[in-house]
Amino acid sequence: MSFAFTAEDLFDQVKQMPAKERIKFFSLIAINAFQEKDATHEQVFGHLRNDVFSAEEAAEYLEISIPTFRRYVQSGKIKPRDIIGRSQLFATVDLRKLKQKLD
Repeated sequence: MSFAFTAEDLFDQVKQMPAKERIKFFSLIAINAFQEKDATHEQVFGHLRNDVFSAEEAAEYLEISIPTFRRYVQSGKIKPRDIIGRSQLFATVDLRKLKQKLD
C-alpha cells in the first residue's frame, strides 16, 4: 500500500506534531534522508514502524492527558502491544490509527 502526500499535507502534519516529535522528525531527516540522493520513505522512516511508546509518550503524541489516555486503554480504544512489569508499551501503528480517528 502506498500513500501520496503533497508538501502541503506534510507541512500540515508537521505543524500538528508535539514539539518533541517535530525534533525527532527533523533529526531523522537530517541523519537519514540526505545520505542518499533519492532516499525512499521506507529508508528514512521504516525503522519507526516497530517502535513502541510508553503511556506518557503515547499521550503526548496524541496530545491528550495521561488520565484521558488511561481511559482510552480501559475502554479498549487502544491496547498495549507489550506489558513489561507495570509498564505498558504501545505500537506506533496503533497510535497513528487512533490519532487519525481523534482528528
